[in-house]
Amino acid sequence: MAAGYLEILRAKHAARLLTGTLVGRLPNATAPIAIVLFVRAQGGSYSLAGALAAVYGIANAVGQPLLGRLVDLHGQPRVQLPAALASALAMTLFALSGTDPLPLACAAVAAAGLFTPPLEGGLRALWPGVLRREDQVHTAYAMDAIAQEVMFTVGPLLVTVSVSLWSEQAALLVLNAVGVLGALSVVVSPPSRAWRSAPREAHWLGALRSPGLLVLLAAFLCVGIALGSITVASVPYADDHGGDAVYGWLMAALGLGALVGGLVYGARQWAGAPERRLRVLVAFLAVCYLPLLLMPGAVAMVALSALAGVFLAPALACAFVIIDRHAPRGTVTEAFSWLVTTFTVGASVGTGLAGPVVEAGGAQWGFTLPVAGGAAALLVLLATGRVLAAPAESEVVAASSENDPNRAAEPRFSSGDRA
Repeated sequence: MAAGYLEILRAKHAARLLTGTLVGRLPNATAPIAIVLFVRAQGGSYSLAGALAAVYGIANAVGQPLLGRLVDLHGQPRVQLPAALASALAMTLFALSGTDPLPLACAAVAAAGLFTPPLEGGLRALWPGVLRREDQVHTAYAMDAIAQEVMFTVGPLLVTVSVSLWSEQAALLVLNAVGVLGALSVVVSPPSRAWRSAPREAHWLGALRSPGLLVLLAAFLCVGIALGSITVASVPYADDHGGDAVYGWLMAALGLGALVGGLVYGARQWAGAPERRLRVLVAFLAVCYLPLLLMPGAVAMVALSALAGVFLAPALACAFVIIDRHAPRGTVTEAFSWLVTTFTVGASVGTGLAGPVVEAGGAQWGFTLPVAGGAAALLVLLATGRVLAAPAESEVVAASSENDPNRAAEPRFSSGDRA
């Protein structure tokens, strides 16, 4: 199983790009909990802490596709590094000024979220040029999804360690400084400096003019809603079955399931079109949410949470392949960034919906939301099968541009048997 991953990591620049991207995204992964802890240390209420964390999340969701489009237009170093510096400086201002005056705190947090560099989409745009072979790129997408699960598990732990060693303020400052170093490591690498997006047609919709991409965004909005609602529905369940420790185990199991699923999925090549495979993966994802409604004892519920996460990373990895096939030519970074934004918005919507549902009917009603979200995602994919199966505009353009010297910057793999 590990051979395929080791082959990728041994490729020139691959380990550096993956590590730098993960380190560069630490501020984004740790911002919600770091902001909450800092606001509470300043004497602010939980409502204020949650509101500022939400401001960061909304601004981040807006900024990712916008910055992704700028990356496609102007290259990675000219956008990623200035954005990382601007985001870190804004968070530094927040850490030094605190929550008073409140308008300044809101503006600083919003700027930090808005200018978070789209390193995630940037890395996926680099993989085809670094690895070249189709099977390696697909494995790299799976490894990328796995690394995200690790990062979002380790990130909160790093915040806790930083707070215990120094302070809440220092945690904000240190993690954002480390994030800039990660972004710097990526943008000074030869693949990042050499990468150029393929020529693109000027269009105000950018990547969103692709029907296939819109289908994916609609489906993963629903998946995000499912995931966000699980995090809320698990709270009242844990309150009745052991408290915070049980909640921690449930969330850890969800991440562990995704990690294991991603490892298994990325360790082999899969026959057939990825669009068909995505429908199967999302179907399994939806089915695996159903057992959560049983709400058994804590040990069994932890196992069911792990099962609920198993198909998440494979579905994301498969979606990355499809985005690369359907993104309009010259918009690949923006397209990947739209998926990040949509998934984040979906998770936020899920947490918002789950709150009143849980208050009205308890944990079991809360766990109906992930089932509904998974089913809705599957219905979207089933209802739009012809859209996803249609040749992407970018592939048609690529086929007619064999002599274009820039087209190698954004490789398009064949839709043949290996996907």
